[in-house]
Amino acid sequence: MTVFVVIVAVVAVLALLGMVHRWLWVRLVRDTTRAGGPARRAGTVLAFALPLLSLAALLAGRAGAPFWLQRLVAWPGFMWLAVLLYLTLAMLVAEPVRRLWLRRIARTTPAGPGPEPAGVTAGSAARPDGAAAPATADPVPAGAPGAQPPAAEPGRVSRRVFVARVVGGAAVGAAGLTVGAGTYGVLRGPRVKRVQVPLARLPRAAHGFRIAVVSDVHLGPVLGRAHTQRIVDTVNRTQPDLIAVVGDLVDGNVHDLGPAAEPLRQLRSRLGSFFVTGNHEYFSGAQQWVDHVRELGLTPLENARRELPHFDLAGVNDVQGEQEGKGPDFQAALGDRDRSRASVLLAHQPIVIHDAVRHGVDLQLSGHTHGGQLWPGNYLAELANPTVAGLERYGDTQLYVSRGAGAWGPPVRVGAPSDITVVELASYHT
Repeated sequence: MTVFVVIVAVVAVLALLGMVHRWLWVRLVRDTTRAGGPARRAGTVLAFALPLLSLAALLAGRAGAPFWLQRLVAWPGFMWLAVLLYLTLAMLVAEPVRRLWLRRIARTTPAGPGPEPAGVTAGSAARPDGAAAPATADPVPAGAPGAQPPAAEPGRVSRRVFVARVVGGAAVGAAGLTVGAGTYGVLRGPRVKRVQVPLARLPRAAHGFRIAVVSDVHLGPVLGRAHTQRIVDTVNRTQPDLIAVVGDLVDGNVHDLGPAAEPLRQLRSRLGSFFVTGNHEYFSGAQQWVDHVRELGLTPLENARRELPHFDLAGVNDVQGEQEGKGPDFQAALGDRDRSRASVLLAHQPIVIHDAVRHGVDLQLSGHTHGGQLWPGNYLAELANPTVAGLERYGDTQLYVSRGAGAWGPPVRVGAPSDITVVELASYHT
């Protein structure tokens, strides 16, 4: 039954995407170009090629395609997904404008010939493809009953095509600027965000302790070694006491992405760097990455705990690990600890906060949500996560969720800028 539901859902999504692409083709290609012209042929080819590239980008890694092929299809395929989202939203906003504009033209167009704006001819007799209707063999004298506007002159377009081009061009421009700005934000690298979190059981000696939280780097066919280096440089500049990498470091295997992860060796902090798995590690082979990050100088916390000088640091595997029998084990990580000591838990997904509350955790550090990554994705993220971004309290436990340092799929963020968060612990006893 579950497989059947998944198949139905996939078919429904593909059908919806097909309808959206056809609608965009009608509005942006058919309505703005002449039949048989090179512009229409090029637009039609793109209308088929771009969704196929997106499908290839999504499936290439799972299908075991060579890494060079994954990189080849990733940039155009994933970028089109972002453009498609904002182009569709822009065209939905533009559609009422287009209709009202055409209705106004229809009301104001005289029955007989009249002045036309430069480069535009009357469109009451224009075909949908923009070509003017052929003149009748015996034209009716101008001004006589039943007179039609003159046929479009060569090199000119109808009012309908003019409106389609203006509205479509504005939508394309808006989508392009949105995606361009969102791409720049990711490729520029994450910015540092600072948050102070008071903990009731934290001793005075640990007041001001700084944890650099790094999540959702998503190294893969799009974001590679240069992105890792930007993150490492940014983290080291904050001079943290401890670094916490809270999952979704990679989208791929060690063979392909080992060189991209190499700059992690340069991470520097007073008490070291710690790592817990995210759901994407299990898509790629979690154990190979646990072993590899250990070689890079990070300490994996696999349902384990470290007693630091002034508080306990614990980490649990991601819930995706349950598929392999290696899911989160809060009893192993927290069950026998001294509850008089403050505790900080690293857990990739915010949804485990209720387990953290039951085990008396003071602070949980998570990622996973990307803050929604692409607006209005934050509203969908809210349906699946107790907290999408920022600091919230659940009973005696506080939860901080980072928006992440990278991006999954399109290297684009809109309304959810990437960040590396420096969490400064504060003591009530100062």
